[in-house]
Amino acid sequence: MRHSLPARDQLLMRIGAAKSKAGRAASYVRLYLPTEDQEVTRETFRFKLDREKFDKAELRDGHYLLRSNVTAGEPEVLWERYVQLTEIEAVFKTLKSDLAIRPVHYQKERRVDAHIFVAFLACCIVVTLKKRLQVHAPGLTPNAALQKLATIQMLDVWLPTSDGRTLVMSRYTQPEADQLILLKTLGLRLPDQPLPRIKNDQEGQKATAAGIKM
Repeated sequence: MRHSLPARDQLLMRIGAAKSKAGRAASYVRLYLPTEDQEVTRETFRFKLDREKFDKAELRDGHYLLRSNVTAGEPEVLWERYVQLTEIEAVFKTLKSDLAIRPVHYQKERRVDAHIFVAFLACCIVVTLKKRLQVHAPGLTPNAALQKLATIQMLDVWLPTSDGRTLVMSRYTQPEADQLILLKTLGLRLPDQPLPRIKNDQEGQKATAAGIKM
């Protein structure tokens, strides 16, 4: 705010990131934001500390106590291991909630390994998306970004030709305006639409029998 004033959308994303980092402390600050038709100026954007609310919270302020039966080692190491435990729990929470990976019971070890590998790759993608959002759109969570982009779907259009074959065109739906903004903000772009391909009559009949609409 000292040199150049950001645009309103950028300001809101920065405020969202600041609130996320501040946690409950964000409620101690009163914000006065510009409306959609106003530019960001030192008059339209103001903030101040809610002194009364802050003083009441300070009276209830305490300390975080970590109790353990581990007596060997330094306290700093114990705290780092505890933080790692919370991070691992967050990973499992992501697998269950954001990625919706349900438990599957396999009878062969190679299938168990494959399932774990796919779950690990999915978790890596979520972590990568989280890091990119922290840089380019800190006001968004990975779950919110995935929900926003979930309506972009891939489908195959099967069209019969005059010579008895089938023209197959794989197409993804066109993203909406807000999705395009999100993709541009993250520095991502959708791949080119795949080229059409020709299927013979037998392949077309198999696809129809499998329930693919022609």
